Amino acid sequence: MKCKVKQAKLGFMNSRGSDSESDDDTDSHKGGVEVDSDDEDDIFFEARDTLRNPANCQKNLPESPTDSEVDMDMVGFDYPKVARRKSLPEPKEKEKSVSLWAMIKDNIGKDLTKVCLPVFFNEPISSLQRCFEDVEYSYLLDRAAEYGKRGNSLMRLLYIGAFAVSGYASTEGRTCKPFNPLLGETYEADYPDKGLRFCSEKVSHHPMIVACHCEGRGWKFWGDSNLKSKFWGRSIQVDPVGILSLQFDDGELFQWTKVTTSIYNLILGKLYVDHYGTMRIQGNREYSIKLKFKEQSIIDRNPHQVQGFVHDRSGAKIATLFGKWDESMYYVMGDISMKPKSYDPMSEAVLLWRRADPPEKMTRYGLTAFSMTLNDITPGLRDKLPPTDSRLRPDQKHLEHGEFDAANSEKLRLEQKQRRARILQEKGWQPRWFRKEKGKDTYEYIGGYWEAREQGRWDGCPEIFGPDSQDEIALID
Repeated sequence: MKCKVKQAKLGFMNSRGSDSESDDDTDSHKGGVEVDSDDEDDIFFEARDTLRNPANCQKNLPESPTDSEVDMDMVGFDYPKVARRKSLPEPKEKEKSVSLWAMIKDNIGKDLTKVCLPVFFNEPISSLQRCFEDVEYSYLLDRAAEYGKRGNSLMRLLYIGAFAVSGYASTEGRTCKPFNPLLGETYEADYPDKGLRFCSEKVSHHPMIVACHCEGRGWKFWGDSNLKSKFWGRSIQVDPVGILSLQFDDGELFQWTKVTTSIYNLILGKLYVDHYGTMRIQGNREYSIKLKFKEQSIIDRNPHQVQGFVHDRSGAKIATLFGKWDESMYYVMGDISMKPKSYDPMSEAVLLWRRADPPEKMTRYGLTAFSMTLNDITPGLRDKLPPTDSRLRPDQKHLEHGEFDAANSEKLRLEQKQRRARILQEKGWQPRWFRKEKGKDTYEYIGGYWEAREQGRWDGCPEIFGPDSQDEIALID
């Protein structure tokens, strides 16, 4: 029986390159992006007008929803409201004009993550905080968990597919680089208004790896990421290396990796971001998903398309997912590639996810309403944070306040400090909250962070943003 879910008003939700280091030694840690030539999976229809047409959207609303549908419509939105800021502070200085091409022209064909750029090319967010943006639309996982409890494995996976795509929505219009975390830098997000807790840490400097862990209602999500990037003159290509894992309380596990990201028009024209490749979401039970992100061409009238299928164990296509990574995702039952050319998918489409509205006050960084909240220190939070939290990083904070000269000076100071991080790592430094166990491919959370926060005991968390600590000096000596 076909399931329909009433549309819900969304609350506030990368893969994108940072100025972090990468390393060729990590080639064995492969991602899930691959060249896919299956003709039957390459049916990207002209959907721009269809997806944007309000009349078509109304087809997803049941005329008389059942009690269970109304109940599911509230899942993920029944949390207490928390007041959060809706804009960044007003800049205190006039921004300077700096040529990106002048900075990177001598690095064609090289790994651009190893090129130090002025702070003017950064956004006031760290790579650790960018990881949290992947779970902006966590209500999709809440619904996936609930459908699993009700015995509907197919709807669970459809919402997981929408979640995997939704993490890219915040990258539209974001062409500045997140800050590269210092070794041991952390970020926490305690969001009762989303029913989740999140923490991340930079666990390796060479290669540069960040790890994260998030727990919601009935699920937990974790992973690590190492970005390999290349500069090709007019574009930057970023290939994420790392596995993302999602596990529900009933033991069902799903894993996937991100697709390739490129930033175009570095020399002439308007900068833009594109994501492309094949993503496979593998489960340990009945179903899996194969999603294809279509690469945008120069003359593409309909960019950002995503299409894929839910497969059962026999390989049969049970349902089709389609949409755009910067707008929305839908599903229809069955395989639309077998439908006649006159078939309109929106005649049966059911909305899974739609991107949240943009903030009322836009910034040059292109931050979403959700990302504007990530660096804010809400009342009472400062005393609970460890000294390693990204919110306390001085260059990032100066940039957020539009203090560009101070931000650049602090960035240069911290980069000099970071150059000693590899020595610290080689001499035995270990991450505080994550470990990669022998035989495992991914750093995993070892626990203890929230207990330490509750007690206000941050043993082993040095003042990494200040002058060199005695422990650092001792290790280097």
